[in-house]
Amino acid sequence: MTQTPSRYHEVYARWRSDPQGFWREAAREIDWSRPADAVFDPDQGIFGRWFTGATCNACYNAIDRHVESGRGGQAALIYDSPVTGSKRTYTYAALLDEIATLAAVLQDLGVGKGDRVILYMPMIPEAVIGMLACARIGAVHSVVFGGFAATELAIRLEDATPKVVLSASCGIETTRVIPYKPLLEEAIALSRHKPSACLIVQRPERAADLVAGRDHDWRETTARARAAGKRAACVPVAATDPLYILYTSGTTGRPKGVVRDTGGYLVALKWSMSNLYGVAPGEVFWCASDVGWVVGHSYIVYGPLLHGCTTILYEGKPVGTPDAGAFWRVVAEHKAVVLFTAPTAFRAIKKEDPDATHVKDYDLADFRALFLAGERADPDTVQWAERILGVPIVDHWWQTETGWPIAGNPLGLGALPIKYGSPTVPMPGYDVQVLDEGGRPLPPDTMGSIAIKLPLPPGCLPTLWHADDRFREAYLTTYPGFYNTSDAGFIDGDGYLYIMGRTDDIINVAGHRLSTGGMEEVLASHAAIAECAVIGVKDSLKGEIPCGFVVLKSGIGRAPTEIEAELVQLVRDKIGPVAAFKLAITVGRLPKTRSGKILRGTMKKIADGDSWAMPATIDDPAVLDEIGAALKGRGLAG
Repeated sequence: MTQTPSRYHEVYARWRSDPQGFWREAAREIDWSRPADAVFDPDQGIFGRWFTGATCNACYNAIDRHVESGRGGQAALIYDSPVTGSKRTYTYAALLDEIATLAAVLQDLGVGKGDRVILYMPMIPEAVIGMLACARIGAVHSVVFGGFAATELAIRLEDATPKVVLSASCGIETTRVIPYKPLLEEAIALSRHKPSACLIVQRPERAADLVAGRDHDWRETTARARAAGKRAACVPVAATDPLYILYTSGTTGRPKGVVRDTGGYLVALKWSMSNLYGVAPGEVFWCASDVGWVVGHSYIVYGPLLHGCTTILYEGKPVGTPDAGAFWRVVAEHKAVVLFTAPTAFRAIKKEDPDATHVKDYDLADFRALFLAGERADPDTVQWAERILGVPIVDHWWQTETGWPIAGNPLGLGALPIKYGSPTVPMPGYDVQVLDEGGRPLPPDTMGSIAIKLPLPPGCLPTLWHADDRFREAYLTTYPGFYNTSDAGFIDGDGYLYIMGRTDDIINVAGHRLSTGGMEEVLASHAAIAECAVIGVKDSLKGEIPCGFVVLKSGIGRAPTEIEAELVQLVRDKIGPVAAFKLAITVGRLPKTRSGKILRGTMKKIADGDSWAMPATIDDPAVLDEIGAALKGRGLAG
């Protein structure tokens, strides 16, 4: 592929020289009911607010305007569910009908502008329809990952105080059906706040009992509304009004309700679709995530639809539905040009199919790029994906709080040279700096805390839901004038950013600050390793010592102890004796959240013998017992 010169440096410099002019121009891609009085008002909110005085509607921008411009017959949403064996395609016109009808139902249930609606949903079209129906009438949606524990859902019910809950009778995993309704009922019983109504999608795999007077069958209720000709119009909201609340784990155990304002989010997402992801309206974009996470909000629902793309909603796994070729089947069948997923998904595929035999079964001629985010993309996995796919593999970095990428390789502006282990460069709007403990900027190639100079760009959180003081304390007080990402890393001499782990993942070995991410890179480079995690374990002599957990690839016919010895030597060779790396432990799997993040913090507490609580987001709690047993087998606390 011919490398065209990148316009990135020119575009980033243009933003730096005139931030307001840059975002004023980007905002022309959005249809406004009323234009902004000011692109940025530094005197509003905690650090300023974007597009003050403007009004708009997110659903109108994502759906209606495409229908009005003649794209109503284009596919908007492809639902592909290998776990149920079903597929469905919605055009923009059909999706508009579903959304406008449901929005009218919500209005009949008493939901109005500013009211909250919680969605507790599996990966089915009604989840997307529900989000956009809320946006249509100015209601604030809060999606809770389907199958979350009842106590976690109850906390979110109490904090968001929704009028209505949208849910389904069950979710479906590869080997089991998860009844949602009993979890919802338990959460409502635990919560001091009670929703006035619940709208339930009855799935054929497991029907739910409905509570008389409160619960409504989704399909029956919307069918009656459609027969009566009920359709809700778009309600303009202030650009600074919240579009949604998305809860992220808090260090105290109390979740933080990240607020996403409407106008800035639309502007930032629309800019990113063409400039970062390099896709055009009408093309098929697939984000293999879940609508319960920020990635699903931004790049399953809002981003692709704002841009006039076709988006794929996939109810399945990277392996096991039915095999490690699942992703290639979806890409080929629906002609996706870009796939965005987590590195964990690719490590799972690599573990099951290290020789990528399944790729050969599918025609990937339309496929142009793979984007990875959610965890560090180790160089070995990136290079493996490059070899088997022959397209650019783009590691990029962002957070629930930012709503869209902080750093990436902007394919739409012309790709920059790839440096393995780096998510490349900051996007316009983000002044990323590496600071020491006193908040002073560090020179290139020096490890420190990664912070973003205020103001944050459009699309990022303006505050936490009803918790301004907590927002300041959590993000703004450590380094005055900066947003603290709580990530650690460095910027090299070319301006490339390297994220080496959370600030907590920098361990202190006999006075040396070392990155567990750097050690993981070394371990992952070994031919036998499918995935790995390094934690710091308490040590009376050195303070902390690193401990590496490794999962071997399928079909490795060698003794784990032999491979472990090679890994210890490999870290010694690549990082040096200073790392004091002497412990590699082979395990069958690593504990992860449902979105694929490895639960290193919990693993560390188990290893140190500290008290710990079961993480709400864990995919399979039994894995922690396996980790404890493996540690005990090596004489650690476990």
